[in-house]
Amino acid sequence: MLIPITQEKLRQLVPVVATGAQYRYVWGKPQDVLRRVIFAVVAVAIVAFGLEVLGDGLQLVLGLIAGLYWLWAPAVLASLHNRRYRRFPYAGFWQGRVLEVYVTEELVGKEETVNDQGQLVIIENRERCLNLEVGDKSGFETTVRTKLLRQHRVIRAGDVAQMLVLSRRPDLAEIELISEVYLPRHRLWIGTYPILQRDVFIELSETLRQQRRSPRKSPRPRRSTL
Repeated sequence: MLIPITQEKLRQLVPVVATGAQYRYVWGKPQDVLRRVIFAVVAVAIVAFGLEVLGDGLQLVLGLIAGLYWLWAPAVLASLHNRRYRRFPYAGFWQGRVLEVYVTEELVGKEETVNDQGQLVIIENRERCLNLEVGDKSGFETTVRTKLLRQHRVIRAGDVAQMLVLSRRPDLAEIELISEVYLPRHRLWIGTYPILQRDVFIELSETLRQQRRSPRKSPRPRRSTL
């Protein structure tokens, strides 16, 4: 099932400014924070010693902005990511089924260290990931991957799956981007970046479910105005 939604609803589902969940996701791991802090220190040094021709007031403002880079950068990056979704002209509410569930081990990074013999050793960091294949009767299929968690054990093939899809075509015939997947039976979200305002998406899902249950006055299909 694929139901077109309006641009107004799309903007409600995908916020302009980064949410708390998006900020935490982009915040990253300790090494990511360390890189931002180092960049901020270098930037402050450049402002302090390399831009002495500027007035004291402007230099102070630039120094504060540079010094707080490690703090505000994740919010800017998340907002730019949101903007990529919001710029699509057409969007739709998609509902299908879980086709397959399987677990893989994925390489998430490498570390270089030296052993007791002075030899360089490369350590591969891997984590177990849940792979969720979803699809519908039209033949559309896609796979969503996320870090495996204990609560994922309840997921089974055949579970209802819902998500936001984005396209540049008004008939949504070519899907270019998707959101995280929502499994209403288990109230689970599967994906990486939390693009959606999830309470708004759940409300939309419930509204559409009630509309499908109510008797239709006309057999002609109508475009959703949600």
